[in-house]
Amino acid sequence: MQQVNSIERLRDTIARLERASQAASAPGVLPFGEAAIDAVLPAGGLALGALHEVAGLGGFLQSGSAPALFAAGVLARLSGPVLWVLERADVFAPGLAGAGLHPDRVIYAEAGRKQALLLMEEGLRHRGLAGVVGEVGGPISLSASRRLQLAAEATGVMGVLLRRPLRESELAGPVAAVTRWRIGPLPSPPPLPDAPEVPGLGPARWRLELVRCRGGRTGSWITEACDASGHLRVVAALADGSAATEGRRVGTAA
Repeated sequence: MQQVNSIERLRDTIARLERASQAASAPGVLPFGEAAIDAVLPAGGLALGALHEVAGLGGFLQSGSAPALFAAGVLARLSGPVLWVLERADVFAPGLAGAGLHPDRVIYAEAGRKQALLLMEEGLRHRGLAGVVGEVGGPISLSASRRLQLAAEATGVMGVLLRRPLRESELAGPVAAVTRWRIGPLPSPPPLPDAPEVPGLGPARWRLELVRCRGGRTGSWITEACDASGHLRVVAALADGSAATEGRRVGTAA
């Protein structure tokens, strides 16, 4: 009996050490600070040390402006430099700064189509980076995206794959990203409730859709675009005096 108890205690000790080791090595998450969004994400936030895919919505597949600002807002709330890999030099740095990602933190690398994914993978292997963004047009193979995911897992660096396809069908294939987001701009509201005839002067708005979330749920929200601190805000429908959230819809587990 004493020997059995000793074995059980040893097993308990090993289990505690394994849990502590896993907790210490886990890269953690970055919450959005919006309960409606964080509630559908595993552990209540966007996983660090993982690959996330972001693309335009509807007729905004190729512009990439809203997805880029979304990525900038996320990475603005992390510490450290950001590697931003481009196929062509068309990023508007002041726009990223408006979403909280200061130009002094960004390292731009124009790589072209063939080298963009390779350079992104190389960047994800450097622990000193807060994140790596890769703007890529055209289809992406599952094996290529899996290499990016494995590189992010190994270092704890966040990877953001900005898709800029020519056609919606190019986004249909499987990708090893932990989350897949679709973002499109919406008309801005009037700045004052008593001036409904003057639209478009209020804060920029997005339709934000989480179409895949490993271990979590999908969802769709109307939000205000990321502010200078990198935070976005789920819009509340106040026109009728209600505090209910506009456009909030949560889906099923992915």
